[in-house]
Amino acid sequence: MKILGVIPSRYASKRFPGKAMVDIGGKTMIQRVYEQASKCNSYSELIVATDDERIFNNIKSLGGNAMMTSSDHMNGTERCNEVLETISSKYDYVVNIQGDEPFVHPETLENLNSILDGNVEIGTLLKKVEDHSILGNPNEIKVVINKRNEALYFSRSKIPYSRNDTEMSGSQYFKHIGIYAYRSDILTKISQLEASPLELSESLEQLRWLENGYKINVTFTDHQSIGIDSPEDLKEATKYL
Repeated sequence: MKILGVIPSRYASKRFPGKAMVDIGGKTMIQRVYEQASKCNSYSELIVATDDERIFNNIKSLGGNAMMTSSDHMNGTERCNEVLETISSKYDYVVNIQGDEPFVHPETLENLNSILDGNVEIGTLLKKVEDHSILGNPNEIKVVINKRNEALYFSRSKIPYSRNDTEMSGSQYFKHIGIYAYRSDILTKISQLEASPLELSESLEQLRWLENGYKINVTFTDHQSIGIDSPEDLKEATKYL
């Protein structure tokens, strides 16, 4: 499979403007994401897709690959699709690597790429929940899956619900790691979909795809992911570093 890695990154983040360029131990956040993703050997090409010259110039100054894209995109999926439509090379899959996870582990990315067999429409990653305190945190996305490792639903709420209020209740809890792999033809299609009721309710784009009948296959990682959505998260990331 020929796989294109794309790191969507914009400067005007709603919750934390300019976070792509914040300093984390002497490197910008987007630099750290790019360096970590570059360690994944299964990408034929890796591109930072941005709408801001500061981010573009930062990656270019490192000898990296960056592309200017539209400022009108509503999400990373649309930005990935613009990259796919712009470049001349053809790819079987496009992987959307979150630009706000500076410590993303290369093995995590390889785990996702390993399930891309041409039949998978959309792929993503899960991690077993070990700290149950996160189950009530709406910023930690929970997932339920079927026996074929396909996502049934994503939610900000604790799922599955424990009717008898017993922890686990025979079920395993999983948290979502927000990295997506799209088969190229599927990426083109889902980029044209309108926002769906479930998506608007939970503010989770992947529910749009499920509501429209697309399958999301999952695989697993043991590596912890640290996303930066606020200045408080930045403090935790610095502590982690």
